[in-house]
Amino acid sequence: MKKNSECHLSTNMAASQARPRRSLNLASLVLLAFFATVAMLAFSRPSVEAQTKAQTSKATSAPVGNAQKGKKLFASYGCYECHGHAAHGGVGPQIGPDPIPFSAFLAYVRHPSGNMPPYTAKVASDQDIADIHAFLASLPRSPKAKDIPLLNQ
Repeated sequence: MKKNSECHLSTNMAASQARPRRSLNLASLVLLAFFATVAMLAFSRPSVEAQTKAQTSKATSAPVGNAQKGKKLFASYGCYECHGHAAHGGVGPQIGPDPIPFSAFLAYVRHPSGNMPPYTAKVASDQDIADIHAFLASLPRSPKAKDIPLLNQ
């Protein structure tokens, strides 16, 4: 029994002596992770610029959208359920008027984040998405508060 308790004591002493090393190792790991993250961000910057250039070149080849068809598709795909009938937002964000560029819009519709379901090419064609984008672009802007007589009385 004495051997076990002595062994236990020596193990506890060794563990307490090792703790500062673990703290030092943990601090080193945190610093290493920080610098690795900074380096990743610094080196990933050119790829973001390359993606932006690729999206810009795709934007010139975007299909021409039809706002009337887009209005019908906006309703039939159920976009209004989250974005509202005038795309003013609701559960989902405001997406019109002045939608984001078509290439970014298409990319987001295909691979959204959050609660929005993805609309793959099997579900909605690029032309369908272009029509919806044209509908969003055709929506009139809301009047400014200073232009609403009731608010200026």
